[in-house]
Formats: sequence, C-alpha cells, structure tokens
Amino acid sequence: MFDLKKRVGFILTFLFLFLLPFTVFAEEKDIIILHTNDIHCGVSDNLGIDKVAQYKKELQKKGNPVVLVDAGDAVQGTPLGKLSNGESIVSIMNAAGYDFAIPGNHEFDYGMEQFLKLASRMKCGYYCANLIDIKTRKLVLPPYKILALGNKKVAFIGATTPQTLTSSTPKYFQDKNGKFIYGFLEDESGLKLYKALQEAADRVRKEGADYVFLVGHLGTNGALPKWSSGAIAANTYNIDAVIDGHSHEEYVPPHKVANAMGKDVLVVQAGTKLQALGQLVIQEDGSLSSTLIKTLSASDPKVTALVAGENKRFDAILNQPVGEAMVTLTSDDPATDKRRVRNGETNLGDLVADAYRFVLNTDLSIVNGGSIRKTIKPGVFSYNDLLEAFPFINMCTVVEATGQQIIDALEVGVVNYPEESGGFLHVSGLTYTIDSSVPSGVVKDVKGGFVEVKGPRRVKDVMINGQPVDLKKIYKVGGTSYILKDGGSGMAMFKGCNITLDAVMTDVDAIMEYVQNHLDAKIKEGYEDPYGAGRIKIQ
Repeated sequence: MFDLKKRVGFILTFLFLFLLPFTVFAEEKDIIILHTNDIHCGVSDNLGIDKVAQYKKELQKKGNPVVLVDAGDAVQGTPLGKLSNGESIVSIMNAAGYDFAIPGNHEFDYGMEQFLKLASRMKCGYYCANLIDIKTRKLVLPPYKILALGNKKVAFIGATTPQTLTSSTPKYFQDKNGKFIYGFLEDESGLKLYKALQEAADRVRKEGADYVFLVGHLGTNGALPKWSSGAIAANTYNIDAVIDGHSHEEYVPPHKVANAMGKDVLVVQAGTKLQALGQLVIQEDGSLSSTLIKTLSASDPKVTALVAGENKRFDAILNQPVGEAMVTLTSDDPATDKRRVRNGETNLGDLVADAYRFVLNTDLSIVNGGSIRKTIKPGVFSYNDLLEAFPFINMCTVVEATGQQIIDALEVGVVNYPEESGGFLHVSGLTYTIDSSVPSGVVKDVKGGFVEVKGPRRVKDVMINGQPVDLKKIYKVGGTSYILKDGGSGMAMFKGCNITLDAVMTDVDAIMEYVQNHLDAKIKEGYEDPYGAGRIKIQ
C-alpha cells in the first residue's frame, strides 16, 4: 500500500512538472478589438464587410482573442437599408460575427418599434447606457457587456449622443400627443450623461473587468461639445479607451484625451463606410495601441454571398431609370472634394428645393443639407442613385408659416456657420444672405429645439419670390415632415403650423416627378453651376 502511494505521488509530481511550462508560462496573445462605425449600409464599399469578417477569422486562427464591435449608424444610408427597414444589414452583421453593437442616431430612422425589432434580431445585441424610458426611468437596452478574452475580462459600455432626439426624427421618441417618452439623459451641462457612464464604468470594475471600453456614437466635428467623445473622456475615469463614431472622422493614432483624473485616454474612430477598420490592441504588457487598417485581401465567401443575395432581392426596383443628368449634381465642393451641402449652396440642393416647390405647388420650399448624402454623376441615373443620394425617405409636407417662422428656421440653419450643420437650409422661391461676422444668437432647449434668437441675426436680406419677407404674412412652405412637422434639426418653430398637405409622397418620388414631368427627364438648364444659382450669399 505504501509503495502504491509512493508510486502515485511520483507520477503526480512528474505530471505537474511536465505541465508547468504550459500553464504558468503559457504564451499570452494580444487581445484585439476590431471596430467599425458609420457603415451607413456600405457593406460592399471600400474594405467590404466580407473582408472584415475574414480578417477576424484569420486573427482567431492565430490564437488571438478577437472581438468585433460597431459604434453605430450601420443600418441606414443606402437603398438596401431603406427597402429592408434595416433588416438586411442586421442579417449581414450577424453573419460577419459582430460581438457588440450600439445604436447611432440613424438606427432609429425606421421608428422606435422597428429599431426594437432590429435589436431583437441582432445576435450580439444592442447596448446603450443612456437610452431611457422617461415614464419608468428604466434603460431600454442593456448598458454594457463583459467578455472573457484570454485571461482578461473586458467590458464594453454603450453610449448614444443625446443629439439623436433632433438628428433622427423627433416624433419617434414621442407619444401621439408630441410628448417625449424616450430620452438620452440630455441636459444643459452634460452632467447627466457623464454620471450615467461613470456609474456604468464603476459597476463593471466591481464585476471584475480588467479593461473598460466606452463604445460611443458621440463624435467630435459637428457634435455638441458637451456630448462629444472628448468631453465624455474628460469628465469620467475608469475608462481605458473610447471607441467613437458619429462624426465620420479617422482619428490618427494616438488620439488621446486627459480624463477626470488626469490620465490619458485613447480615443479611436475609423471614418465611414468601411474606409478603414479600427484595430485596438491590449498588448501582453497591458498597454494599449491602435491603428487603422486600410487594406484587406481575403473575403469570407459566406458573407460575400449573403451581401450579393440581399442586394439581388431589390434589383428590379432599383434599376429603374429616372432621367439623365447633363451636369454633375454635387453634394461636395468641387474645388476641395469636401462635403458642402451642410454649409453652402450646391446645384443638387437647388434641384431638390425646386422639386418640392413645383411638385407641391408652394410659395417657397426648404431642404436641410443633412438629408442630401451623395453626388449624382452625369449620365442616366436610376431610382437606386436617387435613394443613395436621399436615403432617409423623408415624407413631403406643406405647412402655412409666417415670415417670422421662416427667418427663424434660416437662422437655425446657420447656427454653426462656417462649420457644418445638418439643418443648413437650401431654398427655392427664396434668397438670403449670411453675415458670418455676427455670432449666432440662437437659443435652444435641452432637447435641441429652437426657443428664440437673442441679439443681432446672422441671416439678412431675405427675399421671397423677389419681395422682402413679410414677417406677419402667411406663406405656403414645402419641405419634409422631418423639418416642418417633426422639428428635426431643432426646427421647433413650425410646431403648431397649419398643415395643408401631410406626408403626401416621399422626397425621392417628388424629385423623380419633377425630373420627369417638369424637366423632361434631362437636368441641365439652371443647374450648370455646382455652387448653385446664387440663392444663398455669404457676407
């Protein structure tokens, strides 16, 4: 018996010594977080989502713990998203192997009911620590997710900009009486959002997270400063890095912000439409590094086939010819290739405004620059081309508004000038001048809605059909429900206006009717200048 015990002890000792190098001294692999943002349905653009999926698989084959996360605005932006109400994109993201996703402002563009349906279909789930049901004060989505990666626990917290209340369609967050029933912890100072994210970070630390990453649809350029990714990083701690979206920027690593404790926090973002794939790495020594991947070669054949199949479903609708553009109808500045429709006139903005005015038979029309997303190139263009340029499927509406309400709307449109604003207004039947030397006096409420203008105005010399605007006169104004009815881009001044035509057709159908029935399907005369017909002057 003694000999048997001795022999067993010898064998156990031998096994322990043999296995020791493979346990205590096992090779640790870098933990890799791949991240995308603002795909806007561009699953076949640039890198292509099939290549992103394959790259993740290749890293996993090497033994690296790998996750793929998205920082919002994936399901809206092209006909594929619009015609499937975002469902095709969710199916593709599931196939690509996403592990964590958050809603951007445009995830809500199909309505709250449809978003919640999409959320139920997203295998990895949607997460947000600041989307609340106002009545119950409870979160609509889980705030975070903790994943075991290698021998570490890594937490991901979701955050969506409160600007969503006006940059998506406000009515989607309201009840039938126009009262907000959902919110994003918006306030004047930003403190509500900072507090919620700090509490989430502290909570996941208590649950054992070794690393904490905030995945936020927040942005820098064009974002309200108090809700920008930099402001969030600066007003919190216990967060190791911010994976950002919303502003379509490529943050050149290392982009760092000092947090509330003075520690540098890495902030990363990877452009839009898969221009780049972000790669955030937790290295063996515990430090963080980041890079932007611009080239990938191999594709995941299953994802490639799925994307092709989803696109094929809608070919018959999308390939219908609409008309012929004899000139480039631009959303960009031809001199710089930078987007122009959010801070300057273009011939495409003029065309859309004209379409609304003539088709809806109004005194004037207004078009927010944020609704125009792509240049239409010369040649025959299809229904698909229109949907790519105008992906929101806004509904055309006519209201009766005073001259005062109209000039207030113009003032909101130039609140950020010369910086961009999605509410910058292109016009038809109206001209105006912007005095950029005058600071904006626009006052908004905590949800981003217009309240008043204090002090001198930036907008001057407003003329309607060649006559000075009459502030008390009632004008028929054409546009979309987003601006004229729902208060999008902060245009709350139209609330209560008499609606004479309510959601009569989509913006794309109005443009198609104008091109075919008013321009004989050929676009040139009056639209030759890419900078427009001089309806908006800068002083």
